[in-house]
Amino acid sequence: MQGASLDPEKLPVHVAIIMDGNGRWAKKRLMNRVQGHEKGSQAVRSIVTAARELGIGMLTLYAFSTENWARPKLEVSALMKLLKRFLASERDELTAKGVRLNILGQKEKLPADIQEEADKTMEMTRGNQGMVLNLALSYGSRQEITWGVQTLARKIKAGDIQPHEITEEMISDHLYTRQMPDPDMIIRTSGEFRLSNFMMWQAAYSEFFVADTLWPDFTRDDFIEILRNYQKRDRRFGKVKCSTSNDGSPQ
Repeated sequence: MQGASLDPEKLPVHVAIIMDGNGRWAKKRLMNRVQGHEKGSQAVRSIVTAARELGIGMLTLYAFSTENWARPKLEVSALMKLLKRFLASERDELTAKGVRLNILGQKEKLPADIQEEADKTMEMTRGNQGMVLNLALSYGSRQEITWGVQTLARKIKAGDIQPHEITEEMISDHLYTRQMPDPDMIIRTSGEFRLSNFMMWQAAYSEFFVADTLWPDFTRDDFIEILRNYQKRDRRFGKVKCSTSNDGSPQ
């Protein structure tokens, strides 16, 4: 069985993926970018299923950034149609697999019909406990942090808190990902080495993996191979493990 060689005790709790390369995938095949996004949506289904079956507790997919609104209107419109189709068509499947949907980002900026479909799916899957699927939509990390700072500033102005009382934990609780674990690993497809305004606060100690594969070609096997690599890494979170010499004294 695929994934059988993975140690279930060393699986990441939260995996985040920057799904990059749909446009280049289409260009290589002399197709339009929308066809690349359509193919990419199939990879989404495959990886969501794989993550659920492998026992990943939370999967976050960077689906549409705040910067993506600047793309050509026809492409944005096509992406919104694909998103609406996904939210509606996958609703029953997510429920059957015990997956709870959550939206991260400026949901209010999405078209009204998209918001409606998202709300329906989130409500239908609210009680599911198998896995949390976060779709980052109209998401930008700088915008997220700015929103959090503004919220804290209003609380200071109201006298609810004092500036010296602000902690890292409090900042985390004023982000879209409040009460969620930070991602243990972040995968980016298409060979690019950048975060692209994604989870900059939460990624402080995430393990990074860059796959040369374009997102539409990213498979379950690719995902499992990265998980194997993750399980070989020594996560010290900035600390140094204390080793001992032959006489038992620390080195």
